Amino acid sequence: MKRIQLNQDIHPLSEFRANAATLISQIHETKRPIVITQNGKSSVVILDVNEYESLLEKNEILKDVRTAEKQIDSGLGIEHEAAKTQVLSYLR
Repeated sequence: MKRIQLNQDIHPLSEFRANAATLISQIHETKRPIVITQNGKSSVVILDVNEYESLLEKNEILKDVRTAEKQIDSGLGIEHEAAKTQVLSYLR
């Protein structure tokens, strides 16, 4: 996902209501989220559904890496050759 551009991607709720279709098209074209403000403060972020799914996938991968690191730190890891042997025997 591309980072927001502060001068283009922050809009008050009233502007979003008036120009929703245009702003949604902008999100799809630029792949950047937009921030909607309410009473002068950031309220919500709107992003393309494919970008959202990509973020979720990346988050899941990071969680798996953290889990693996904790398992290794607690002595639950196995050496590469042992893992390779187990996988190959399972595939046979």
